[in-house]
Amino acid sequence: MVPGNLSVRRRALGYAMAVVGVVVLAAVLEPLRGRLDLASDAMLFLLLVVTTAIVGGLGPALVAGALGALTLNFLFTQPYHTLRIHEPSDVVAVAVFGIVALMVSWVVDLAARRAAAVREAAELEAANRLRTALLAAVGHDLRTPLAVAKAAVSGLRSSDVVLAEKDRRELLASADQALDRLSSLVENLLDLSRLQAGALPVRTRPVALGDVIARALDDPGVEPRAVVLDLPDELPDVVVDPGLLERVVVNVVANAQRYATDPPLLTASAVDGRVEMRVVDTGPGLPGASRDRVFVPFQRLDDSGSGLGLGLALSRGLVEAMAGTLTLEDTPGGGLTLVVSVPATPAPQTRVPS
Repeated sequence: MVPGNLSVRRRALGYAMAVVGVVVLAAVLEPLRGRLDLASDAMLFLLLVVTTAIVGGLGPALVAGALGALTLNFLFTQPYHTLRIHEPSDVVAVAVFGIVALMVSWVVDLAARRAAAVREAAELEAANRLRTALLAAVGHDLRTPLAVAKAAVSGLRSSDVVLAEKDRRELLASADQALDRLSSLVENLLDLSRLQAGALPVRTRPVALGDVIARALDDPGVEPRAVVLDLPDELPDVVVDPGLLERVVVNVVANAQRYATDPPLLTASAVDGRVEMRVVDTGPGLPGASRDRVFVPFQRLDDSGSGLGLGLALSRGLVEAMAGTLTLEDTPGGGLTLVVSVPATPAPQTRVPS
């Protein structure tokens, strides 16, 4: 807790707690003056000082300590209702209370400052790691499609080489694929930043899951005719944002296609008021220790391969924004199954004749 790190609201709350707490504590303890000794009263006031230090920092704690010492003198040492102290032992008790309150305030504040400093250092280190990963990924994965598109366009514009029509079509196809890849990467980056900032609009409504999947499989990011579909005829509509769920389907299917040798299976079922969509592959699978890593931005399996490593991280965030879940399961016989669970439309209630 560096100086000025506490908000004005917390400091104000600390000062209010110091003043009100002393008044309330004095009102509660004064009727018990004959039952509790001065040491017990001082311990209760010291507890107030510690609480005030935790809430409002050093300043409010010092105020609570000063007011506590004055209150102990005024109400709980003879002669009562004066600032004079008759018994030498009471002088020592009040003085010790003031010193201890000062030391406790300082220690609690120092501990809070050190804890805050450690937390800020950890956050800074995490931000630096994220920045390094982003720069490394952007330096390769965004530059590669740009370079491909640039080379294709330069070849088409060159007047030194006469291209056959077949070669021109191949160069145009390469440029188109590279720009599609670049567009997907940039969209994922923008959506992830909006999602983390809470600025991504989510508009849910009932839609047919089959329609969303059909549009997703037409996306350039999914290899055509490389998915096995097994969707039941009777499947309730899902309450989702169709555009966001389409992005999720594209990402999880493309991820399965990237790592599986055979076309992945995409199936769905209704379970307890939800619809579970499963993307099943028979690829190499994923060790349990790496399960959480795949949902961290800019992390890829074995830190190899292409792509920014945003697909599953973004997909989980999009699914959770629609009140759903994205989890991983082992495929029986080997491989990995991604399970997307989203709310289903409520089943119509049948009226029982009376």
